[in-house]
Amino acid sequence: MSELHRPFNRDKGMLVVISGFSGSGKGTLMKGLMDNYDYYSLSISATTRQPRPGEQEGREYFFVDKDRFIKMIQNDELLEYARYVDNYYGTPKSYVEQELAKGKDVILEIEMQGALKIKAKYPDSVLVFITPPTVEELIRRLRNRGTETEEVICKRLEKATMEAEGIEAYDYILVNDNLDKTVKHLNYLIQDQHMRVSNQIRFLEDIRGQLRANYAEMNK
Repeated sequence: MSELHRPFNRDKGMLVVISGFSGSGKGTLMKGLMDNYDYYSLSISATTRQPRPGEQEGREYFFVDKDRFIKMIQNDELLEYARYVDNYYGTPKSYVEQELAKGKDVILEIEMQGALKIKAKYPDSVLVFITPPTVEELIRRLRNRGTETEEVICKRLEKATMEAEGIEAYDYILVNDNLDKTVKHLNYLIQDQHMRVSNQIRFLEDIRGQLRANYAEMNK
C-alpha cells in the first residue's frame, strides 16, 4: 500500500533513471520501491554478463550472449546500451514504452553512460545518483558480496573514480545510509516531479475550462 495518494493526471508515466557506484545498494532500493508502491515499473535490462547466485532470467536481467546483444542494437530494440567492466548492458525499448503509456513511472537502473543517453533522448526524464555515505562503506559492501575477486573489486573502484567526475549531470544525488529512509526519500523525490506545472498542462486546461463555464453560468 502506498504512503502517498497517486498524483493527479497520471495518464502518462515518468521515466526515472537510477545510477550509482557498484555497491551503493541500487538493487535493494529498487526492490524497496517495487514492494511498497504500486505506481512503478522496473525496467529489466539485457546484459552479456553471467548471472550471479540467486539471479533469474527475466527477473534481474535478460541474460544474452554478445551476438544476440549486437543484433538487438542493429534492430533498434534498445533505448540505450553501454559497456561496463567487460560486459554490455542495455534497456529494451518496447516494455518501457508500454508501461509509460499505462501511467506507470518506469525505473531504469543503468550506468552513467546509458543514463546520459536517456537524458539526451528524453529531456523530461529524472536522473538520480545513489552513493553510500563513505568510500570505506562502499569497499565493505563490495567485499561482503562474496561473489567478486579483489581484481574485479579494484576495477569497480576504478570505474567509480571516473563516475564521480560526472555526477553533476544528474538531477539529484541520494546518500544510501539507511535503506527504509532512502526508499521513502526516493519515492517522494520522484512523485514531486509530477507536480511540476509543465507536467500538469491537461489538469490546468481542465480547471480553466471549469472556471470559465461556472463564471459564465453565474453571470447569465
